[in-house]
Amino acid sequence: MKQWAKTWLRIGTMAAAVAALMLLGAAPKAKAQDSSITGTLSDLDGKPWPGQTLTLESEQGTKVETKTDANGKYTFSGLKTGTYKIFVILPYQKEPYQAAGVKVNAGQTVPVDMNMQEVAKKNPEYAAAVKKANEENKKTSGMKQHFDAGVAKFDQYKEKKTALAKAPADQRDALKQETTDLANQAVTEFEASKAAAGEKDQNLPLILSRLGDSYEAVGRVDDGIAAYKSAIEIKPAANLYLNLGGIQGRAGKGAESVASFQKAAELDPANAAQAWRNAGIILSNAGKYKEAIEPLKKSTELDPKSAVGWYLLGGALVANITYKKQGDKDVPDIPEGTVEAYQHAIELDPNGPYGRDSKAALDALQAMAPGIETKLGGGSKKKKP
Repeated sequence: MKQWAKTWLRIGTMAAAVAALMLLGAAPKAKAQDSSITGTLSDLDGKPWPGQTLTLESEQGTKVETKTDANGKYTFSGLKTGTYKIFVILPYQKEPYQAAGVKVNAGQTVPVDMNMQEVAKKNPEYAAAVKKANEENKKTSGMKQHFDAGVAKFDQYKEKKTALAKAPADQRDALKQETTDLANQAVTEFEASKAAAGEKDQNLPLILSRLGDSYEAVGRVDDGIAAYKSAIEIKPAANLYLNLGGIQGRAGKGAESVASFQKAAELDPANAAQAWRNAGIILSNAGKYKEAIEPLKKSTELDPKSAVGWYLLGGALVANITYKKQGDKDVPDIPEGTVEAYQHAIELDPNGPYGRDSKAALDALQAMAPGIETKLGGGSKKKKP
């Protein structure tokens, strides 16, 4: 009996052991790399920080990166047991912020939320730098908003000005008032943009140049010239000198205008012909045809393939025709090079507007001085009887 009991006891013990082993075998085992770290990253204002890169570094120095989603959430998954470092690049900081070592065990998901606002508060110097940067960003944002508004108003002004030139008489007064109002609004916006910009802001020359254009549009020509000169002090660029020369020329400041165009030509030799051509146009439009001849000659020397350059030179020379007495008649004294200028324009633009206008000009010269040779390539010498 005792032997029988002992046998069943051994069998029972063995069965229990087998059951225990079976139970252990059936239980899921933690995998070697089934852990994760997850959390929410908040920005310097304490708000979820989307699209921000985080770096995870293992004890062995292996690094992986991930980005926060639209709600500032992130996850590092498939991690082994160990201690990890998390790095976040912060604005206005040379070194990345490092979260305290995060210990991860097998099968564990470790929550790690990081609020950069709290980090900044613990570092007064960094908090001050962030505050200063935020203030500058707000100023920059305001500067851009005012600048964009100024550009929009000035573009509308130009459209109304174009419409004014073509409008019937009964619509002109209303359109004129609209152009004036738009130009003044542009001035207001550009002045606000200038006020929001710092003294060393790289956008200041552009703001000043647009302000100068707006000043001229409202009749504040001297202020416009001063704005361009201020822009040039910061950034002496050819295009700024070109625009300054235009304002000066339209204001009747011929010598100053030519000096500005000359400076533009020196700063940008590749476009010097255009600078001298602009000088000639400005002076011609101001009725200063004699002063326009030399800049237009320089333009044609630098760009002899420009039909418009030759046409403009011909026009400036024609405007300087004088008359002399021959017996009882007043005979036109046509400046040297007039006919040749028009001939070049015809050669370069035979079927275009400059060619057609040059032919008409030569016909007019022929009518004024019947003895002059105006055929293509014929020069300006008198015909032999």
